[in-house]
Amino acid sequence: MRYCELCEKQVINIADCCCLGNVVDLELDECNGRICALVVAAPGKFFCIFCPACEYIIPWKRVVRIGPDIILVDVCVEDVKS
Repeated sequence: MRYCELCEKQVINIADCCCLGNVVDLELDECNGRICALVVAAPGKFFCIFCPACEYIIPWKRVVRIGPDIILVDVCVEDVKS
C-alpha cells in the first residue's frame, strides 16, 4: 500500500465508533524503516497541519484493520491527542 492510498482513508475508532479524521503523516523508525504511528488530522482540520492540537498520534500497534475505505483503530482519544 502506498502513502497516498493511506491518506484517502478515514480513521475510525472502534472504542466509540467516532471518525478521528484522515491520515496526514506517518512516524517511521529510522533504524528499520517500519511505521511507528499514524498522524491523523481531526475532521475539518486537514489544513491545520502545523497545529499539533488538531492531530492524533495513533501508535501502529493500535491499528486493528486497514480496509478498502477506512482504517479501524482501538484507542482512548485522550491518550492519542498530541
